[in-house]
Amino acid sequence: MGFMKEFKEFAMKGNVVDLAVGVIIGGAFGKIVGSLVNDVIMPPVSLLLGEKGFTDKFITFDNVKYESLAKAKEAGVAVLAWGSFVQTVIDFAILAFVIFLMVKAINNLKKKEEAAPAAPAEPPAQEKLLAEIRDLLKK
Repeated sequence: MGFMKEFKEFAMKGNVVDLAVGVIIGGAFGKIVGSLVNDVIMPPVSLLLGEKGFTDKFITFDNVKYESLAKAKEAGVAVLAWGSFVQTVIDFAILAFVIFLMVKAINNLKKKEEAAPAAPAEPPAQEKLLAEIRDLLKK
């Protein structure tokens, strides 16, 4: 029974739960960035290149021309798929930039919260009493 209690304490620690939430959100966020790259950014790039994009760019080591990367792999040829690498680097750069913008926005919000003036401290009871006496003497 001690093992289960120890596991429960471990699993319920704030850092473990936060990490799990981060991983789940990160997976979903990765899909969003993938769609941004594939569906929004790459079509204009493809127009500029006059081709479908980078993913089907490759070099074979047998000096034979293949129609596509899939066909070269199907033939069992050694392939340097440099286009897939370039696509992955583009995906990473966009993801890193978006995360940078999010962290920057969160840091700005934290700075605004810290910069907000705190309510003035209430004066001690003695000062309140002295202020009341002063006000009474003025009357």
